[in-house]
Amino acid sequence: MPRSESNEARIARIVERVRSIPPGFVRTYGDIEPRAPRLVGRVLATTHNLPWHRVVRADGTLTQGPRQRRLLVREGVRMRGERVDLDDARLPREL
Repeated sequence: MPRSESNEARIARIVERVRSIPPGFVRTYGDIEPRAPRLVGRVLATTHNLPWHRVVRADGTLTQGPRQRRLLVREGVRMRGERVDLDDARLPREL
């Protein structure tokens, strides 16, 4: 990421990447913005109408607990105990 990139451009890219996650799949915070996963969290917390539930931690755990789990399971995301089965549900970075 170029140092001259504006914060608005980074946020717009994050929003687009989150919106592009199809139902039944997830991405991790680091998949969305490898150099700024915390910024992804801030964008998810402050931007409405995003499929926030499709973004999980790198180990497959959920940040929003039972509510997030219900939404993911409803979309067909496979779980391994309390974690998303990332081998099955993680959208490849190149998509």
